Amino acid sequence: MWNKNIETFIGCESDFENAKIVMFGAPFDSTTSYRPGTRFGSRAIRSESYGLEVYSPYQDKEITDIDIFDGGDIELPFGDANLALDMIAEKEKIILDAGKIPCMIGGEHLVTLGAFREVYKKYKDIRVVHFDAHTDLRDEYLSVKLSHASVIRRIWEITGDDRIYQFGIRSGEKEEFMWAKEHTNLHKFNFEGLEDVISEIGDKPVYFTIDLDVLDPSIFPGTGTPEAGGVSFLELLNAIIKVSKLNIVAMDVNELAPNLDQSGASTAVACKIVRELLISLS
Repeated sequence: MWNKNIETFIGCESDFENAKIVMFGAPFDSTTSYRPGTRFGSRAIRSESYGLEVYSPYQDKEITDIDIFDGGDIELPFGDANLALDMIAEKEKIILDAGKIPCMIGGEHLVTLGAFREVYKKYKDIRVVHFDAHTDLRDEYLSVKLSHASVIRRIWEITGDDRIYQFGIRSGEKEEFMWAKEHTNLHKFNFEGLEDVISEIGDKPVYFTIDLDVLDPSIFPGTGTPEAGGVSFLELLNAIIKVSKLNIVAMDVNELAPNLDQSGASTAVACKIVRELLISLS
C-alpha cells in the first residue's frame, strides 16, 4: 500500500494504522500556465521542515501531540492530467476508507480536484473552504478544461451552488467574479466574513484547500503566479486556526515552487503553514 518513506515532515512519524492524519505529496504541475516548479513543492516542504521546531508558540502545542503519518509522494505521470487525478483519488480513497483525514501537499492546484472527487463520494453534504489569490473559476483555460485555473469551477460542477466559500481572491477575469456572485460565496482580498461563514457551515463536513499564493509575494514569492496585495503570514495563520474548528474531513496545501525563490524563504513559510495547519487539528 505504502512505500517506505525515509524522510518525513518533522514530527509526522506515526504509523499508518495509528494515525489520525495521513499526509502525502502530489508533485504535479503539468497545467501550470506561467512559471512551473510546484512539482518540487512537496519534497521541499518535507526536507526543509527540519528547520522548524515541533512546538508552535502560536498554538502552544507540539505537532507530536497528534498522530500523523507521512506517506511520501505519489509518483505521478507528467503530461496526463486525467491519470494523475485518478491516482490521487485512489490514494485519497485508501486514507478515507481507513477513517483518517487526508492532507495532500501539492503540486499545482489542479491536484485538489482528484482528492475532492473521492471525498465527495463519502461526504455528499461537503462544503469547500478555499484560500487563494485567484478565482480558479474559468470554464476552461487555453481550451483545456482540466487546469489549475479552472479547478474550483470543476469542483462546483460536483457540489452545485452555495457550497464553496472563497477568501483572499484578488485576481481573475471579470466574468469569473460575475459568475461567482451567482454560484459561490466569494470574499475579495482578505478573510473578512470568515467568522460568519464558519457559523453558517456549522458541523457540516469541510474540504479545506489552501493555495499559498493567497499570501503576499513579499512574503511568498516562490509560486507560479504571484499576485500583489495578499495577506500576511499571521493573517493566514489566524484564519487557518479559525477554520480548523470546523469539521474538516480532508485538506490540502498547494502551489509552492521552491525553485522560484532561491533564498528558501518561501519554502520556510510553506513549512510553517503546514505545521500550524496540522497542529490546529490536534
